Amino acid sequence: MAAARWAAALVTLAVAGLAAGPRGCGAQPVVLASYGQDRLWLQPYDWSYLRVELPQSFSSITMDFITDRDTPREHLKDLPRGDLAIICLMIANPPIPDTSDYYLDKLLSNFLDVGSFGNTNNQSMAQCIPFQKNTTIVLTNEQISPGVWYIGYFNGLGPARTQSKMISRGRARSVSTSITVEGCPTSALWGPYCNQTIEMIGCSRFSRYNNSRNLLDLNIDLRRTLNTSENNRRTNFVSRQGDMKFYFLDIVSLELQFEITAANFGLLQSSSLICYMRYNAFPQRDLHDYSGDISRAPLVIKLPNIGRWYIAMETVNRTQMNNTSSTPMLEITCFSFDWQVTGCLNGKAGINCSWQSYVLQRVPKRNPSVPFESYYVPTGGRASLEYSHFSLEQFLSNSSSEQFAWTYFFFDVPQGSAGALIHVQLKSDKELDYELYSKYGGLPSNDSWDYYASRTSSSNGSIFFSLRNSTNSDMDLSIFYAKEGTWCFGVKHPNDTSNFQTLMSVSLQGCHRNCNQKGVCHSSVDESGLTFYSFCICDRDHGGFDCSDELVSPNGHMWQSVFLIASNAAAILPAFWALRQKAFAEWILYTSSGISSALYHSCDVGTWCILSFHVLQFLDFWLSFMAVIGTFIYMATIKEDSKRAMHTAVFILTAILAATGATRSANISIVVAIGSLGLLVGWLLEFSTARRFTCCSWRIDLNVPPRWPNFGALFWNTLDKLNKRFHWLYLLFGFITLSFAAISWKLESNSTYWIWHSLWHISIYTSSFFFLCSMRLNTANHSPVTNYELTRQDSLQRTESGET
Repeated sequence: MAAARWAAALVTLAVAGLAAGPRGCGAQPVVLASYGQDRLWLQPYDWSYLRVELPQSFSSITMDFITDRDTPREHLKDLPRGDLAIICLMIANPPIPDTSDYYLDKLLSNFLDVGSFGNTNNQSMAQCIPFQKNTTIVLTNEQISPGVWYIGYFNGLGPARTQSKMISRGRARSVSTSITVEGCPTSALWGPYCNQTIEMIGCSRFSRYNNSRNLLDLNIDLRRTLNTSENNRRTNFVSRQGDMKFYFLDIVSLELQFEITAANFGLLQSSSLICYMRYNAFPQRDLHDYSGDISRAPLVIKLPNIGRWYIAMETVNRTQMNNTSSTPMLEITCFSFDWQVTGCLNGKAGINCSWQSYVLQRVPKRNPSVPFESYYVPTGGRASLEYSHFSLEQFLSNSSSEQFAWTYFFFDVPQGSAGALIHVQLKSDKELDYELYSKYGGLPSNDSWDYYASRTSSSNGSIFFSLRNSTNSDMDLSIFYAKEGTWCFGVKHPNDTSNFQTLMSVSLQGCHRNCNQKGVCHSSVDESGLTFYSFCICDRDHGGFDCSDELVSPNGHMWQSVFLIASNAAAILPAFWALRQKAFAEWILYTSSGISSALYHSCDVGTWCILSFHVLQFLDFWLSFMAVIGTFIYMATIKEDSKRAMHTAVFILTAILAATGATRSANISIVVAIGSLGLLVGWLLEFSTARRFTCCSWRIDLNVPPRWPNFGALFWNTLDKLNKRFHWLYLLFGFITLSFAAISWKLESNSTYWIWHSLWHISIYTSSFFFLCSMRLNTANHSPVTNYELTRQDSLQRTESGET
């Protein structure tokens, strides 16, 4: 392998012997970082993220979540998705919860079993738990890897944010978060509880590095094999029976492989030196990425990922484990082993260093819609920086010995832009015969890749990957919420590409296909203020992460609009009755309420807006509240000055309700309560007038009346007056339709909003009509047909009465 080199200069190697001690013998962990958030409010179908960084030296992380929801575990599976509030944890990129039935059932089943996150080592999936009243989660460095993690808070799951801007049904949820990251106070201590010691191993070498005792500073020759022991000082490499020795090395660039081989393993043939390897976390006997008996054969890792690799060594006596031999095993074992890291030179890559590789430089876009928008082009001047695409064929590898060749492109996603997406596009003048492989932090191959796409198939199983609008000559793929760091795209192509003309573009964008032209792309910052992320606000007919889910068809949208607007024609019923009885104030109130509601819903469904949305919303709710309460006040046949006073108070109260929270479900109860109170006050005023009762006289009379009034007769007289005043059948119909209006309001949801809210319009106006019809005309004391105006003053009548 003439093009290969021993790239020890590109790695940082540290060797540490780790001896376990009893708990409590080590130092107490110290706080490395902490974060606190008082209250984060999430509206229905709202979400937010929090970035948490775990350094390599951390020992444990404690997360406390306090929410305003405490759903019993046995009821979790019965909740609809829209009511399910969850907290998700994922490494390297913001989580997007999988809303499939299988995933949610698995999520809830795992939480019901263990009450915490699932397998945090599965870094390709978000681990989630439901909202609970008080949840404390402690994860050690044996359970969770160091690096950047994201916590996602979600209040409601599903493709629909809301079908209408008017109301998104559901309750707002709050969550408070407290996070503490602890680590060991010195580099000589390690472990989740800092109760394990680390000793840096010195080394004497038969070279110019004989006086060096710090392997971190060794500058190894490009052609050398780094051997951790080349002398007889076996005391530096001692392993007791049952102990494990730990090492780590940092891969800082893309390499072909690294290899570990045991040397001078002076034990019987029945003994083995087992090596466990794990990426970015300490390996264990039952939890590791690779393992092997390096006393028998080298352990080779092909195309290792960039980052820190941890290695554990353990001596094992196989015969003693199988109880087939009585030969005692040595308590102390001495050994050495070789580390060999291999890379390629001169812009080459691949297993045999025979394929071309290129570095793509990032070019930020001018006037970007989101902060991190940019595109990538190859360095070296072979592609123009002015264009976001480049000709692919001039960069492809050639090979005469194989049918297919590989070409690799490397680029970096900058820090803070994990909420962006990688968009790769291939456009050719002929049928594409290319395959595209991508991998984060390493070289992709036929056997090792994160995402894959070709003309005939793709890795569409991930919710972070999309391959849409691709044809035989075009390939269009996106990776959502791409991880920060180095990405590599490998193009597998035929050797003969002379007849192809293919343009390739690699870019970092905000939203997928600009929300598919069905929404608006927005950007925000996570709760820590360290990461930007983008999201779509979809129109009323679409939903989902990129507004690709059609919630309502165009034909369905038309009919829903017709129902929501035309249902306000029910206001004609009470308005016509009020006009016929010459109750002009009520006629204006019902008419303007129906018209404003129709105009508001016309704007809400996207048909036409005569005024701004918020002005129309205020008018609709305010006049609706006034129509309901005005009906109750009209049923109390009191004097005009009393009605004017009550209407004035109601104007103020309903305006406050409509301005501060028009869509609150509690407003229904408040409005009915105000109307009932107005009716009760009106009856009390009428009763006090009839009984000639004075609430506050000019003098106080302490004389006891000669006899108490006959309360029985008073009660029956009141019932008789009520019976003469109302048509009880209409009154019953009024209460029935009012109850149906309340039920319709309660049953509204994102998917059924249009039908139930249309029925709300019809039932609420019909109930007002029945209540008005329940009033008998020409009653004894007052008549509802008596004309009155809210601003009229009866000064003329009072003057004439005074003269008389």
